[in-house]
Amino acid sequence: MAARTAGNGLEERWRDILSVHARTMCEIDRVLHPHGLGASDFEVLDILAAASPEEGDHCRVQNLVGQVHLSQSALSRLIGRLEKDGLVQRSVCAEDRRGVWVTLTPKGRQVHAEVLPLQRDVLARMLHG
Repeated sequence: MAARTAGNGLEERWRDILSVHARTMCEIDRVLHPHGLGASDFEVLDILAAASPEEGDHCRVQNLVGQVHLSQSALSRLIGRLEKDGLVQRSVCAEDRRGVWVTLTPKGRQVHAEVLPLQRDVLARMLHG
């Protein structure tokens, strides 16, 4: 009986985590929607901004896959939208022609800086409850 009780507690905690995650992602989507971004779009911009503080630095698309929690094809579509909007730029890796680099553009860096406080405010409200 003790194992069943412990298991129920773990399931409840897991469902609480999923619920907080879903509510937080929805709230980030809602707050960023007027800026033409969603939560996953912001995550990519945020990771690129942190990984490339200097102009010209870049991040491999493959490195983003494990951080953004999207499939490779979904991430490629997302990066394509961000590129079309002028927020990121893709280039082929010179050393490995199969590798693709992604870089924030100056516009992408500006948009990230503008919406960063909005996303962080949502995190503060949703996660410090």
